[in-house]
Amino acid sequence: MLIFALTFLAIYSAMHALVFWGFHPLLSGHPALPALTALWMGAMIFAPVACRVLDRHGHPLFARALAWVGYGWMGLLFLAFSLFVLLGAWELSIRLVALAFPGAHAGSLHGAVTSLLVLVTVIAAGLYGFFEASTLRVERVTLESGKLPPDVKRLRIVQISDLHLGLLHREEALAPITASIRELKPDLLVATGDMVDAQISHLDGLSALWRRIEPPLGKYAVIGNHEVYAGLEQSQSFLENSGFTVLRNEGVTLRGELTLVGVDDPAARSPRDEAAVLEHVPGNLFTVLLKHRPVTEEGSEKRFDLQLSGHAHRGQIFPFNLLTGLEYPMQDGLYSLSGGSHLYTSRGTGTWGPPMRILSPPEITVFEIVRREEGSKDLQERIR
Repeated sequence: MLIFALTFLAIYSAMHALVFWGFHPLLSGHPALPALTALWMGAMIFAPVACRVLDRHGHPLFARALAWVGYGWMGLLFLAFSLFVLLGAWELSIRLVALAFPGAHAGSLHGAVTSLLVLVTVIAAGLYGFFEASTLRVERVTLESGKLPPDVKRLRIVQISDLHLGLLHREEALAPITASIRELKPDLLVATGDMVDAQISHLDGLSALWRRIEPPLGKYAVIGNHEVYAGLEQSQSFLENSGFTVLRNEGVTLRGELTLVGVDDPAARSPRDEAAVLEHVPGNLFTVLLKHRPVTEEGSEKRFDLQLSGHAHRGQIFPFNLLTGLEYPMQDGLYSLSGGSHLYTSRGTGTWGPPMRILSPPEITVFEIVRREEGSKDLQERIR
């Protein structure tokens, strides 16, 4: 954890340095602004660590206030950093051209006008990002399968993922989500990891909201990486107190209608063999694999019908989806896999870090598994 914290601080400091360079032409006209901005940035670099320390030592109100400021600033900084990376690349390129071709001339864009344009863009995009993060979408996917029992015509599965309940997101964030889930009337509710974030000892009130939801086939969850970071034992306790059954490298058959398998995130460092777990569940029923990260393992794809994942948030804030897409190419929506199986990756129902989203709205996903009559074709439909 110390190595992670030091690495984060180093990268975050470098990002601040680039943004300070980008805005310097706008600040330099005032004798105190550069120094005041540097002091503010120094404080914001350590804000994410400070709010965790405050929370851990029994000062949740101060921690939460600092978290809103610090993580809100983080989102704005990410946006500014993205634009100044482009500006920095341009400035570096014209200097390299000048060194290679002394007679060549290219204009610098690093000035007060550019800085002002970036500032206006960042503020506008940031305000939109706060709005988009609060605009919950219901995504719908319909799949036909011949594996449903003859007396089951349709099953409705609702997926939530990556709520990151904790320091920032509490009752006021969870209440509209649980209300939406109740309106959807799921047969089964599944959570694909990162339900909690950081200190969660003060989230007992949230369990009561979850307990109001009682689908006929139950509520099930798997361990994500943030359950591990928050403390695996207390995370699992919170989920169980909320009425979720936590599947840890195991499978269950639900009323003879559906098979559900859940595996731990690699961060849990639990010994697991995904293919072996899938091998020991009934193959004649529609099988859903709950797995936090949207990756597949060789030997597993033909053993399940639908994998439900999250984790990547589709980058959460554009253009970071371009980076997350390098690690997780299947980071948003429904994907066909070999052997006729599918993977669906949720963009996430909450936010991590900055409480904003840009071009990646939060979602609750509804899967209608419809019994396929003999001779009909598979149906796949996604309504956005």
